[in-house]
Amino acid sequence: MLEPGATITEAIEEADGHAICAYLTAGHPTPEVFPGILSAVATSADVVEVGVPFTDPMADGLTIQQASQEALAHGVNLDWILDTLEGADLAAPHVLMGYYNPFLAYGLDRLVARMGVAGTAGLIVPDLPIEESAELRSLLEAHGRGLIQLVAPTTPPDRLRTLAEASRGFVYAVATKGTTGGTTRFDQEVLAYLDRVKAVSALPVLAGFGVRERSQVVQLAGHVDGVVVGSALIDAIGRGDDPARFLADLRPIGVVR
Repeated sequence: MLEPGATITEAIEEADGHAICAYLTAGHPTPEVFPGILSAVATSADVVEVGVPFTDPMADGLTIQQASQEALAHGVNLDWILDTLEGADLAAPHVLMGYYNPFLAYGLDRLVARMGVAGTAGLIVPDLPIEESAELRSLLEAHGRGLIQLVAPTTPPDRLRTLAEASRGFVYAVATKGTTGGTTRFDQEVLAYLDRVKAVSALPVLAGFGVRERSQVVQLAGHVDGVVVGSALIDAIGRGDDPARFLADLRPIGVVR
């Protein structure tokens, strides 16, 4: 059995330069075209984060909120998402990102069992505090999966270390105090925070929220092992851009972490 999140960690460590984790809202823009977009993105990203649409998100900005509403209007739910992932032959490992309510309503045992069949390597649950995550973490790790923890600029040092030690696959470093979307200016305060996360983490660290341009990825090199790109990718898909090419263009040439 794989160590929890091992495939994610390996994919990030073996990335060509700075790793890219690509976020997609499941079923967006339509359930019919989503599987093709998912496969294309997996050829260019090192890890794919599949977002579970939810009516009441707490960390998502307008772009992802709108994508989720459209997916929900098309009837996308966890069964459809897991069926789609079971039928996909992806070139990169994938994780699920979602809020705790849909997972709990689905049944944690059932969810983790189906993740195993689908090859889903881990979960990101932004609204699940670590103090309340023992049951889910235990189920995941018993099946060779892991719970990826998020940290933020406001996370106190002791809690930062606790979250980094509990995380599996990678540590998700939120680079802004706001929601997803927009463009973040990574000033020295943000870079110093990312350095603190790297210092306490034995796992790769990926920075997310506000990453939209190659210049930002270049700026983050040396401070993190990669980036998470979500809203910018969804915007690119909405424009009709090739999602694999969009991600390839974000990856700096000759930049090492």
